[in-house]
Amino acid sequence: MSGAALGLEIVFVFFLALFLLHRYGDFKKQHRLVIVGTLLAWYLCFLIVFILPLDVSTTIYNRCKHAAANSSPPEGSNMTGLYATATPIPSQHPCFKPWSYIPDGIMPIFWRVVYWTSQFLTWILLPFMQSYARSGGFSITGKIKTALIENAIYYGTYLLIFGAFLIYVAVNPHLHLEWNQLQTIGIAAANTWGLFLLVLLLGYGLVEIPRSYWNGAKRGYLLMKTYFKAAKLMTEKADAEETLEDVMEEVRKVNESIKYNHPLRKCVDTILKKCPIEYQEKMGRNMDDYEDFDEKHNTYPSEKSLVKLHKQVIYSVQRHRRTQVQWQILLEQAFYLEDVAKNETSATCQFVHTFQSPEPENRFIQYFYNPTVEWYWECLLRPWFYRILAVVLSIFSVIVVWSECTFFSTRPVLSLFAVFIQLAEKTYNYIYIEIACFLSIFFLSICVYSTVFRIRVFNYYYLASHHQTDAYSLLFSGMLFCRLTPPLCLNFLGLTHMDSSISHQNTQPTAYTSIMGSMKVLSFIADGFYIYYPMLVVILCIATYFSLGTRCLNLLGFQQFMGDNDMTSDLVDEGKELIRREKRKRQRQEEGENRRREWKERYGHSREDSTRNRNVHIDPKESNFSEMSTNRSTSKYTRANNRTERDRIELLQDAEPLDFNAETFTDDPLESESGRYQPGGRYLSMSRSRIFDDV
Repeated sequence: MSGAALGLEIVFVFFLALFLLHRYGDFKKQHRLVIVGTLLAWYLCFLIVFILPLDVSTTIYNRCKHAAANSSPPEGSNMTGLYATATPIPSQHPCFKPWSYIPDGIMPIFWRVVYWTSQFLTWILLPFMQSYARSGGFSITGKIKTALIENAIYYGTYLLIFGAFLIYVAVNPHLHLEWNQLQTIGIAAANTWGLFLLVLLLGYGLVEIPRSYWNGAKRGYLLMKTYFKAAKLMTEKADAEETLEDVMEEVRKVNESIKYNHPLRKCVDTILKKCPIEYQEKMGRNMDDYEDFDEKHNTYPSEKSLVKLHKQVIYSVQRHRRTQVQWQILLEQAFYLEDVAKNETSATCQFVHTFQSPEPENRFIQYFYNPTVEWYWECLLRPWFYRILAVVLSIFSVIVVWSECTFFSTRPVLSLFAVFIQLAEKTYNYIYIEIACFLSIFFLSICVYSTVFRIRVFNYYYLASHHQTDAYSLLFSGMLFCRLTPPLCLNFLGLTHMDSSISHQNTQPTAYTSIMGSMKVLSFIADGFYIYYPMLVVILCIATYFSLGTRCLNLLGFQQFMGDNDMTSDLVDEGKELIRREKRKRQRQEEGENRRREWKERYGHSREDSTRNRNVHIDPKESNFSEMSTNRSTSKYTRANNRTERDRIELLQDAEPLDFNAETFTDDPLESESGRYQPGGRYLSMSRSRIFDDV
């Protein structure tokens, strides 16, 4: 089993990262380099979290072997053969080899490759790819040039700080730093920056995650919050549509001014390809390809202005598409929550949906998750499940806060994580050690990573599900993960006293700690910042519990969901009215579809029979009466068709009212089925567009 657990986790974590990236990114539309870069960053960070418990169990086993080797065995005993077997060592050193034991020499190489690859991504490659993805250049060379210019200040600052430090070391005769020490200083600087951001995100997640599940169990809370989101999203949706219209107007002007034989026409064609299809068709109809341009009389935009316009088109189209998809998803969520509120008082214990799902459900799901099971889960079991989960997560949060404030104390050991690991280490229960380590670091990761997925920096950084995240936000999330994960793991090792710089014991360190190097070179960071700064998580948890950040944002004009606020109540009422309007609209659409379906089922067969009867051939023996028979049959079926048309008209007289602001009326069956056809492609006898020409 040596190395098998490591291989299984490597494969599992890859598919986990691929699944999450597929949920947030769009493999078809986004650039392959963006997908590969983000996938690699997420994969390496998740891999560190999943592999670290194996490193802890392997280190505990190696410590046991080292302690057994240093003990005085009886003379003539073969210790090598004894440790080669899986039998325990007699007396006080029962060293069993764990099932997930990783052979010596593998973990240091593995951590070195993973760590330095993630650091290269977060500090060099991903920032460059961010600028490249947001660039509006029309060629690879132009995008690279723009990315280099935008990152010149970013990279120049690091080089300036590093160069000043090297000059200080060279001038000072008391400092003799070797390459390993310089490497440790660089790692310490990166971890310090990551720990500063880590505590901020951790303090928010430790409170907000349990509270979100507790509030989710309240009746009506999620529905009110959904109404609030609907009002805000409608405002954002309208703003995105207005921005897109303005940008498309600029594109139209550029498209009309730059003709087919202009040198910049290729740039305009590239911009047009990024526009929505309906705008492309409108601009294509208004384009005259036979008109030449005149350099002397007309003023044309420069290539720099086209680059800026291209960037605006990419941003506005992405934002418009995202708001449209999010609006549809929010409508489905609001309709479902309203169904839950209605079914809570149902006496039949059957969950009834207002609207059927547009996608057909799996038969397996339909069999086990039937309306009865759905009613018991949604109306009875899920609120209690959320409450129990919120209590468990709250207990974990209290343990984390207590351990963050006391992990520096080794005698007595106050950190609860260290107490659990040391109790398991005494019995060498490796399964318990790995489960405890995994649950601990997994909870810390969820608190930090979920905050990264939730936060939104205006419209520059926003992770939207259902394939609506832009390339810039994906790359930025990869940068954050790569900067947060190493200090997160070091903080976890400090909480469990597996870091020798925290426990102050001369024991074998983990392979991950050995890659980080000894922090004795920077004692003020190792003995000061790394120990006392995590205590600020208490203040951040208190601020999050009382929603101080939410209140500050609300005072600054950024509307946040607060139950005791008048603005929140107004937005909830506005969102409720929007959802009600969309619900009526969808109900009218379904009623119209049902009428069309009934009409097809009722009159489709009679129409087919009449069509077949028209095509009946006359028998050759009755050729003398062919003309008379033809006239009779024609008059007969004409009367039948007239009756059928009258029935159809009477059936559709009580149809739903049409929106006369629409441009076409192709859904009207009278327009496509009855009347006299004209060469221009219109039916005049029953055409509603002719009736309302004067309206």
